[in-house]
Amino acid sequence: MALSDLNPVERNEEGIAAVLGILKQRFGERFQTGAAIRGQHAHTTTYIPTQAPDGVAFVETAADVQEIVRACATHRVPVIAFGVGSSLEGHTNAPGGGISIDTSRMNRILSVNPQDLDCTVEPGVTREDLNRHLRDTGLFFPIDPGANASLGGMAATRASGTNAVRYGTMRENVLSLTAVMADGETVTTGKRAKKSSAGYDLTRLLVGSEGTLGVITSLTLRLQGIPQAISGGVCPFPSLEAACNTVIATIQMGIPVARIELVNALQMRAMKNYSKLDYPESPCLFVEFHGSDAGVAEQAETFGMIAEENGGGPFLWTSVAEERTKLWKARHDAYWSSLTLRPGAKGLSTDVCVPISRLAECVTETEADIAEMGLVAPIVGHAGDGNFHVLVLMDVDNPAEIALAEKFVARLNMRAIAMEGTCTGEHGIGQGKVGFLRHELGHGVEVMRTIKQALDPLNIMNPGKILPAA
Repeated sequence: MALSDLNPVERNEEGIAAVLGILKQRFGERFQTGAAIRGQHAHTTTYIPTQAPDGVAFVETAADVQEIVRACATHRVPVIAFGVGSSLEGHTNAPGGGISIDTSRMNRILSVNPQDLDCTVEPGVTREDLNRHLRDTGLFFPIDPGANASLGGMAATRASGTNAVRYGTMRENVLSLTAVMADGETVTTGKRAKKSSAGYDLTRLLVGSEGTLGVITSLTLRLQGIPQAISGGVCPFPSLEAACNTVIATIQMGIPVARIELVNALQMRAMKNYSKLDYPESPCLFVEFHGSDAGVAEQAETFGMIAEENGGGPFLWTSVAEERTKLWKARHDAYWSSLTLRPGAKGLSTDVCVPISRLAECVTETEADIAEMGLVAPIVGHAGDGNFHVLVLMDVDNPAEIALAEKFVARLNMRAIAMEGTCTGEHGIGQGKVGFLRHELGHGVEVMRTIKQALDPLNIMNPGKILPAA
């Protein structure tokens, strides 16, 4: 089924023309309509076709965002928020045209409160920018989705990453935020207090809303102390099941693992070739522990014993920063290393999440699907929370390969849902997974639609995303 069939958005040509004129006069060179820059603001790293906006506004203040949203509301023109464009499910596409609000120039760190372990930033600040700024304070922001994403975008898609098993996702790490809503008014969802019982939890409503309810203009984030010591390493296993059983036992024993990443044999082959790692081409776990010198050593030794009981090992671990950095650089480069498995192909990156007790079963059945369909599709996973990713390598100009990839993704999503999991652990719904949300949440979709209609009655906030066609 074509994406446009899932949730079509009609173009409002008259309104778009009016808004283009208004914004060009108001923002001058900060408002661009050239084809190249419009295309860059709808690019996607999957096969989903580019649907460019009609104009791109480079905002510098919350007042700029308000002005644009009010103009678009008056003329019923779509508004699409844009961070750095690293989302994976067509989130930044403009199926009905409209205005892309580029927040990259809203990149100020507004305050850091070391005693309270929090900070307030604008949405265009990236996670790497923030951690560089925090380095001398002894604090860091732990959410690491791999890409150097903007924090506004990470909140909008409820991102997580390799550290989620210990530090949680953006859901747990955004204390409050401000956002411009569809009527142009700004809402503040909370204060800096660590907890509150004051009314509806508007912060959690907007975190993960993918720009369909409002445009985030600032965030107050939870920070963590930089650990005294870090140890980590790689452990090979004879099978995916053995690796997953080790993960389950590690979590059940209460070992405070910071990262525990699953890599299947095909992905390990790619990483060995691309990142020059010297490990077996077998399923592996990349593991990291945070704490005191004695604590991380004890945790690593205990994990090694658990792995050995499940037929894994040897677990080669180190506390030397340079060696650990090489390992995690290889993990973060998994996308690029995967592309070497089929030169010239592009990757469709998809993810699901299941209870960790079902992880081995889900991954094993997924590998069987890959073999049955003749696909080249390595697997990596945030095994500690049951989330894994598959990168399907394909010729995006071949309709038959696209159809086969869509069939595979559909089977994967439905399998995860049947196992009491979700069709996406961290990528979000966007356009690419709209067709699976009703299978997962049932009548919950109608509750979401009611909220959307109440807050955005003109349907101008990133239309065509998340909600399936009525």
